[in-house]
Amino acid sequence: MEKQLSTVILEKISGTGVARIIFNRPEKRNAVNGQLVDDVMSALEAVRADREINVVVTKGNGPSYCSGLDLYYLRAQNEEPPADWDKFSPTAVMFEAVRNFAKVTIAQVHGYCLGGGLALMNSHDLVIAAANAQIGMPEILRGSFGQMATSTLFHAGVPMKKAALIQLGGQNITGTEADRLGLVSMAVAEAELETVTLKLAQEIASRHPAALANAKIAVQMGRDLSLPQAMRLDQLVGARQRLMVDPLGQVGEYLSSQKGGRNPDYRRTDVK
Repeated sequence: MEKQLSTVILEKISGTGVARIIFNRPEKRNAVNGQLVDDVMSALEAVRADREINVVVTKGNGPSYCSGLDLYYLRAQNEEPPADWDKFSPTAVMFEAVRNFAKVTIAQVHGYCLGGGLALMNSHDLVIAAANAQIGMPEILRGSFGQMATSTLFHAGVPMKKAALIQLGGQNITGTEADRLGLVSMAVAEAELETVTLKLAQEIASRHPAALANAKIAVQMGRDLSLPQAMRLDQLVGARQRLMVDPLGQVGEYLSSQKGGRNPDYRRTDVK
């Protein structure tokens, strides 16, 4: 029996291979507190146990994706004695859980995505943002540098000087600007955000689970390696994949389906 969630809605979209984790503190712009961290972690474990789900979409209920950490929650944490230096904070554990999750993750971002919300967004495999979304790090304005938002931003592949401007300037950028910088996968009109995100999620979820799993292994394990090491890893992961699925077993059908250009509706016959 799945745990009752009070700050998150877990929605499994029947027949699509897609689940959605919906942050549900709209009155607080989905600011992250301890309960939301616990609920997200529980929702991820519920999705992990469901072999029918291949893709997880996160989104925010109400006018924003996530306005960052709840500052009253953060202040209460800071009033406690310092935790052991070798242990991640609960929010950092959540970011790492999303970053290392075994299934494909997509952040559907609208409204505000600030501070800890940016760190959470950066932890996903893919990000689809509304063109008018407001993405940024306001921490510098209140006298902080933005823990976790800083580290995830400066490891997001954004040019150093642009990342420093986001961190030190305290000004938001739009989803369109974030797309231009490569901070998000794509930006679309807000009215189209849900349709575009679900279409992409369902298309990815229709692929062979072994291919998706091994794609994530290659990225998760290879992103911190040198290029020669990552290429060697790709070969090892490819050997692992061949124990699970024959990637060349349906070449004829695949080539026939792609005549005239890319056909995303093609499905391997061994995918349920």
